[in-house]
Amino acid sequence: MIDSQTVAEVQTPTRTSTSADWVTAVVLSTAISIAAVLIGEHSFHLGTAVIVLVPIIWAVLIGGLIGVQRIRPITPGTRGVATLLIEVGIILFLARLGTGIGPSLADMGEIGPAIMLQELGHIFGTVILALPVAVGIGLGRAAVGACWSIDRESFLAYAIERFGLRSPEYRGVFSVWLLGTLFGAAFISLIAGILGGMDIFDPRALALGLGLGSGSMMLGGVGALSVIYPQHKAEIIALAALSNLVTNIVGFYAGVFISLPMCRRLYTFWARVFGKADNGTDATAARGTTTGEAITSVEKDPAPAMTWRVGVLVYAITAVCDLTINWVGTKALHWDDLTGIAILLALTYISITVSQKFPMLPSSVVVLALATIVSAPFFPVAHLVVTSMSGLDVIMTGLAVIALIGLTLGRDVAALKSLSWKVVIVALITYTASFVAAATISQFTLHL
Repeated sequence: MIDSQTVAEVQTPTRTSTSADWVTAVVLSTAISIAAVLIGEHSFHLGTAVIVLVPIIWAVLIGGLIGVQRIRPITPGTRGVATLLIEVGIILFLARLGTGIGPSLADMGEIGPAIMLQELGHIFGTVILALPVAVGIGLGRAAVGACWSIDRESFLAYAIERFGLRSPEYRGVFSVWLLGTLFGAAFISLIAGILGGMDIFDPRALALGLGLGSGSMMLGGVGALSVIYPQHKAEIIALAALSNLVTNIVGFYAGVFISLPMCRRLYTFWARVFGKADNGTDATAARGTTTGEAITSVEKDPAPAMTWRVGVLVYAITAVCDLTINWVGTKALHWDDLTGIAILLALTYISITVSQKFPMLPSSVVVLALATIVSAPFFPVAHLVVTSMSGLDVIMTGLAVIALIGLTLGRDVAALKSLSWKVVIVALITYTASFVAAATISQFTLHL
């Protein structure tokens, strides 16, 4: 289990970000993204499966290596800037995804049930498939937190309130969240490539399975499936984004009111079956011992205050970087691209502002909904929106965010070192089981 100090966001004692930090974050993330694009897509067969290596994976690897190296370490100030750019960049990426949903709404009537039922796959994959493994290998009560969902930010916040920072349940949530944030996109990209290459799933079912509630994980899976099924790229993107929107809307409530109670009851059952105590050891050997509530700490880098000047700078940097990477990736730059990026910036700003005023509405949900509406055929300026997005590749608009995530990896090295191998295994099983179970239910529903 994790045996370090208490989990908390600890403010790093250092200066605030300087102009050099801004330049470093922007130049490095853009250079990494361009390098990832130039390395390109590569695939090779492993039996019937196909391993697909896409720019997303290269961006994670290169960014991560730079982020953890100690020759010229990335400063906390630079990581603080990167965090700010990630917060805006990921919403802009989701806005671009949303503009791909609207034009396809009329064609999605027949797969509506599959979109809704895939959420059952997430519950089945995490609670039914991953939980017994977690209990069996001795994760203890942390198995509840690790297996009731794939543990994104909303679940992390709920676990703090529901269980407390020193609880084993929170330890499980934190571990799965941390691993997913840092490596989820690359891992899901590999799994999606393998399943897609085996040709046993309808590509639409795999796309629906990518609605895991994580924008970066969805981006990774979409990148791999788009290589394997280039003729279905637009449909894959639209279905994955719509599925992710549904998961973001109903997934948290399904997790709180269905998955968590079910997980806690089944944990008691599996603990008896395997003879495990709450600390993960053998029940008879654990009598009279404590469960060990110590958890690791997480540094919080000093991010610049989001004043209006900083906001303008962040939005401008995001737009220029995305346009540059898109230019390199598509080998074209049109006037429509400028209109398109301006629309995405507007949608991003509106969504973040709405979320700040109404915290119960996550900006990720707001932006997907807004982007879907303004690009739907019934909206007055939908044609302008769709036309202006035609030259903006979805993957290119999300690549800089992935590179920035890699650059922040150095902040979490201590936390990663403290993770038990058991929770790493459980996290990977949780991601895989959730994706595969949702895709399987979607497959069945689509072919009824």
